[in-house]
Amino acid sequence: MPIPDLRVAAANDCPIRHDGDYVVYWMTSFRRTEYNFAFEHAVDQAIELGKPLVVFEALRCGYRWASDRLHRFVIEGMRDNQRALKDKPVTYFPYVEPSQGAARGLLERLAKQAALVVTDEYPCFFLPALIEAVKDRLDVRLELVDSNGVLPLRLADRTFSVAHSYRRWMQKNVLDHLLEQPKRNPLSRRKLSELKDLPKEVSRKWPPADLNALLEQDGIAKLPIDHSVQPYDPIRGGPEEAVKRLDQFVQERLEHYGEDRNHPDREATSGLSPYLHFGHLSAYQFVDTVLDHQDWSPEKTGPANGKNSGFWNTSASAEGLLDQVLTWREMGFNFCFREPRNYDRYESLPDWANSTLDEHAKDERPYLYSLEEFEAAATHDPVWNAAQRQIVQTGVMHNYMRMLWGKKILHWTRSPQEALEIMIELNNKYGIDGRDPNSYSGIFWVLGRFDRAWGPKRPVFGSVRYMTSESAKKKLKMNDYLARFGS
Repeated sequence: MPIPDLRVAAANDCPIRHDGDYVVYWMTSFRRTEYNFAFEHAVDQAIELGKPLVVFEALRCGYRWASDRLHRFVIEGMRDNQRALKDKPVTYFPYVEPSQGAARGLLERLAKQAALVVTDEYPCFFLPALIEAVKDRLDVRLELVDSNGVLPLRLADRTFSVAHSYRRWMQKNVLDHLLEQPKRNPLSRRKLSELKDLPKEVSRKWPPADLNALLEQDGIAKLPIDHSVQPYDPIRGGPEEAVKRLDQFVQERLEHYGEDRNHPDREATSGLSPYLHFGHLSAYQFVDTVLDHQDWSPEKTGPANGKNSGFWNTSASAEGLLDQVLTWREMGFNFCFREPRNYDRYESLPDWANSTLDEHAKDERPYLYSLEEFEAAATHDPVWNAAQRQIVQTGVMHNYMRMLWGKKILHWTRSPQEALEIMIELNNKYGIDGRDPNSYSGIFWVLGRFDRAWGPKRPVFGSVRYMTSESAKKKLKMNDYLARFGS
């Protein structure tokens, strides 16, 4: 059965080349072999055309914020994919760019003998611009496939501005698409033609990456990327690690998620956002695993109410977690997809937020810090400093602390525009889950996106929601957190 039509779009006007030698799946965002509509579509097309399938997974070195931390996470996933496709009727071609610009021309050359090129449709960071730049350089059909979330990007006919309205729309539509799942293993019981070798011109000029050498022989240190942002050894990348962490979370921490998720000391959050960001984990698999653990069935679902409880009729913890994945995460994807030139710009804030922040732009700030001082966790506030040290050291930040972190940057900068620039820079440089629609949602929520006006008005913030470290210390359990990441 083919994947849903809403998930597939043509990026160019070129035809399928029926005399081509193979189908290419250019894996850029959904870096997994399971629960992946794009991979499934590529397999389907290869079988229909009677062609071998090449899975081409590449990693550039010239993207902004490229670092040892991000590279290792991605390459660990590439090694998982290599293992998963070993002895399968698919040619896996991993390529890690050894120098900036070394990959130039590779896709075009690979596509020259292709019948069709299938790739991932991801609405954020440099990837939409990359597709736009390359689509007309190919002389064969390029198809985009959406495997970002449970709801297709093209399903909504508008941009949602608040969580309540998106949640109600999601609840009205989610069951149809939840039951229309990608296959766990698109290669199961499928017969594909096999390719003996990549074209010699390709393999000579662009040899496949030695993933073990990159990971085990300090090969990443030789790449022209930022070596100051180091990996955090306990956090490993890849689909194998993602599934292990998902299962562990559901079995050991889900029960207490609702009660404990805001307390930094409890470590009750899933920690899966890096794996969702790099496509090592499917949103379908995440949601399915949670619902299976709850013994959920479709008939248990309540009416669409726009609320974050009472729809799934699971435990309160599961309801809260599903709301994070299906409302907040997917609302961010909706915004980026429908506002591709605007989602990371200050001007994209709702009118009320723009107005109130402008009204208070000249208010006196209690403290002023530079980007460098923020980056070094050199503020007067030990709670804020701990949050910054956490993301610098580990690549992740506790969810509640990230909200507080952003609010104080707004409080301690010369303008909300400067605050936005600093939040984006620090989050995207250090966060493994940065550069993502969900990540941009969190940053812009600090400034009022997806929120409402609050009262009373306060200096600097105006009607934008206010948060303080003092309040957090009073209501949250964070002594261990401060001891771990404090000065």
